[in-house]
Amino acid sequence: MTRNKIGIFLSLMLALGFSSCGEQKPNSKLIINEVLVENQHNFQDDYGLHSGWIEIFNRAYSSADLAGCLLKVSSQPGDTVTYFIPKGDVLTNVKPRQHTLFWADANPRKGTFHTSFVLSKTSANWIGLFDSGKKLLDEVIVPAGLLGTDQSYARVSDASDEWEVKNDQGDKYVTPSTNNKTLEANPKMDKFEQHDPIGVGMAISAMCVVFSGLILLYFCFSFVGRASISMRKRNAMKAHNITDRVEAKEKQLGEASGEVIAAITMALHETQGADHDMEETVLTISRVKRSYSPWSSKIYTLREPLHKK
Repeated sequence: MTRNKIGIFLSLMLALGFSSCGEQKPNSKLIINEVLVENQHNFQDDYGLHSGWIEIFNRAYSSADLAGCLLKVSSQPGDTVTYFIPKGDVLTNVKPRQHTLFWADANPRKGTFHTSFVLSKTSANWIGLFDSGKKLLDEVIVPAGLLGTDQSYARVSDASDEWEVKNDQGDKYVTPSTNNKTLEANPKMDKFEQHDPIGVGMAISAMCVVFSGLILLYFCFSFVGRASISMRKRNAMKAHNITDRVEAKEKQLGEASGEVIAAITMALHETQGADHDMEETVLTISRVKRSYSPWSSKIYTLREPLHKK
């Protein structure tokens, strides 16, 4: 029995080892989302030029840094050009669910997001994204002759597995640095508008929600008030050592009129606030020194008396 258990355990370990050594599909935060090869009238770079571009998308809900990653492109077998994404640029840190655009203009001196290669307009383009350890994160092949001028090869929606040609017809818009799927209308709103074109149903629904909330607040405050009154009466009965509720009601324990409660509340407010009257009990006398000025002296404003000789 022991040998059988050992054999089963070793078989499971070997199966797990072979399954882990098998080829796995890359599952990274950063993926290639859209590619445009021939750019004539599409999006311009920061120098006002039209160049092909590659869009990278961060599909995670946390930031991902492209610094140190590699962009590789090949139009011929064995002819692979590599662009090293430099470090030290804060813009390489892609925020959650955001896009970053790299210009394929073979001019990396223009900045971090200008690659050292161009995309082929006649041959198929293989594009791969690698991390700093040269591990493949994502790859795509743009077939030759598939794209026309100002057309892109993109995922149907961000991070989806299906690709399509974006040609600005219908709902297939070329979307650099933004979502691949652009919704021009909301189906739920359209359906609601068909059933309620004037908006009477929406008004009634809104009024019902408001009045329901007010009624709920009324019951909540009523319950809290009754609970506080009951607690006050219970504390008063405990203070006077009375257990009979009828006797407590006859003596009006814990009961107070609205005027009494208002007076107590106002007294507490004046005591704790700065609105109460308090006269100063310290008298301070200080001598004021003023500098002499002939402009304010009265002797110069009086007429001098006549002198007898």
